Amino acid sequence: MVSANKEMAVFCFDTLLAHFNNSQEAPVPAFEDGEHPLFVTWKKAVNGGGEPRLRGCIGTLEPYALVDGFRDYALTSALRDRRFSPIKPEELPRLECTVSVLTDYETASDYLDWEVGTHGIIIKFTDADYNVRRSGTYLPEVAEQQGWTQIEAIDSLMRKAGYNGAITESLRKQIHLTRYKSTICTMSYNDYVSYIKTIRGETPSAVGSQTQ
Repeated sequence: MVSANKEMAVFCFDTLLAHFNNSQEAPVPAFEDGEHPLFVTWKKAVNGGGEPRLRGCIGTLEPYALVDGFRDYALTSALRDRRFSPIKPEELPRLECTVSVLTDYETASDYLDWEVGTHGIIIKFTDADYNVRRSGTYLPEVAEQQGWTQIEAIDSLMRKAGYNGAITESLRKQIHLTRYKSTICTMSYNDYVSYIKTIRGETPSAVGSQTQ
């Protein structure tokens, strides 16, 4: 089984810097290719410490070639997550990147058939007010990081999916839920710079950033 690793996070940083520097291509990644669902999450350290602030998180729940996937979603999550403004070069020193490779998809028996801190969840349900199907996902670490119960996570995910009506127990019971697991690897920009210095003997930087 392929697991998330630091080379994947390095490749995401390489890809973002290549974009900022108008380079055609990031260096060839040092991990084995294959097809898996994946996500790229960018966070930014906040003044005074505490949990870094989310700056973008996008991926695919369907199998995707890892090299192409991390190349595409490193940029999509950094620059085109509609919830946030695009990441700018000057933010690099405070960024961290988390790569996720998703595994073990299972159909749950009901909307509570999963464990906080163990499973990611995909929900699908019908919004009767607009007669549309809605769906959304939270990665395995989200509910635990937020301190949510299962129901709090479900209700939050329904809102994230675009549902604005009343959330009732009857509606929750209509949810089709798929649970999954993931492996993750998180790397800060400072760790990335140190890694590149050690492996390639060079100091990465981006046009417009304050890094040297």
